[in-house]
Amino acid sequence: MSKGTKVLLVILIIVIIFAGALLVYKMFSDSKQENIISLDIDVIKNETNNKEEQIPIKEIETFKGNDRPIAVMIDNHKAALPQGGLNNAYLVYEIIVEGGESRLMALFKGQDIEKIGPVRSARHYFLDYALENDAIYVHYGWSPQAQSDISALDVDNINGISESTSSFWRTKDKKAPHNVATSTEKILEIANEKKYRTNSTKASVLNYVTDEVNLEDGITASTIEIPYSGSNVVKYEFDPDTKRYQRYSKGVEETDWSTGEFITTKNIIITFARNTTLNDGENVGRQDLHNIGELEGYYITNGKAIKITCEKTARSAQTVYKDLNGNEINVNDGNTYIQICPLNADVTIE
Repeated sequence: MSKGTKVLLVILIIVIIFAGALLVYKMFSDSKQENIISLDIDVIKNETNNKEEQIPIKEIETFKGNDRPIAVMIDNHKAALPQGGLNNAYLVYEIIVEGGESRLMALFKGQDIEKIGPVRSARHYFLDYALENDAIYVHYGWSPQAQSDISALDVDNINGISESTSSFWRTKDKKAPHNVATSTEKILEIANEKKYRTNSTKASVLNYVTDEVNLEDGITASTIEIPYSGSNVVKYEFDPDTKRYQRYSKGVEETDWSTGEFITTKNIIITFARNTTLNDGENVGRQDLHNIGELEGYYITNGKAIKITCEKTARSAQTVYKDLNGNEINVNDGNTYIQICPLNADVTIE
């Protein structure tokens, strides 16, 4: 083999070795890049999954936790205004009493409220709604029928008249009997002393949902007037900006006793129930309420109203509110006023 041929062969071998090395390097580099890309994709997937996991799940805010509800009788006489704590209540019942007046029962759950009231005496049919909410029933005095029923039904109750003046105190800005106040702290102290249960797992009476309920097929409900008597008319005005109803009673724009804030609500339920004069031996015109069975009513929210039925099978049974197709209604997550008014009340919704 000539010298020139040997040199050419060496050069050829070097070229082959270099080309092979270059090929191996490229294959390794491509594999490494693929691994990096795969790793980046996995990281992105993991980050996406983590972000999905971090998205908070909507929960009902109006009714949550295991605190047992507290139901407080609230004076609704004009001399009692303004009232304290109503904006903190998740549920408020208003029902007729003697003399064409009405009284409120406000329910609180897991709240710390320094002034609630004015607190007034018990009426026996309010017990039905305290029982269906598994609530501790708070009042200041009682009618004969209420006293009898509290005992017969074994209702966990707190009668402020029997408690200290540090737990139920009279304020100086109102006149008796429209000036008794209390607080959730004092109520719970008394409940613990009486060894009442302060936790509850009972489900809400209302079927709250997290998605906004808009009653598309409902009638316009911007202004609602509910007359309990000629001198006692409740009115609600809808604010489309806040999607809440402002409350008026007896021509007065209602505000909170402590904060001065307007009293508002997200939901209104109207129930028509027959009331009759009760013969309790005192002849002061106290009322009885015929609320067992299927009653007619309305559900009102977000500026619309639909007709509903209100079904209660027993005094302690939870009322079921249904649309006219027989389905339990969904209720917006927010506070609710349940207006149980006379059958002949000329309610206007417009």
